[in-house]
Amino acid sequence: MRDFKQLKVWQKAHHLVLDIYRHARSFPAEERYALTAHLLRSATSIPSNIAEGCGRDTETELARFLSIAAGSASETEYQLLLAHDLGYLSEPDHRDLDAQVNGVKRMLNAFIQRLT
Repeated sequence: MRDFKQLKVWQKAHHLVLDIYRHARSFPAEERYALTAHLLRSATSIPSNIAEGCGRDTETELARFLSIAAGSASETEYQLLLAHDLGYLSEPDHRDLDAQVNGVKRMLNAFIQRLT
């Protein structure tokens, strides 16, 4: 069993979630149960799946949860693009969050490759 809090990829994913929560506060109220909720769920799923995988018994199971986290990262990437295109995120904010989520995706893919 690994301590997920020691993993750089988990730390970066956690920081991404905190940043997304800060930005999502400014989304329109009518998006609270639509895009905002979906974005927060998918973003939170990234570090959550990393943590869950670290609690599993085998590296194969860990790799499976890292793969789920990578899928959630791609979903988050799209929702950030949608939020930008709808005018809820400025260009600089979108660029920063997009860079963060893509950095996490690269780290997850490298980690998965090491395990498999």
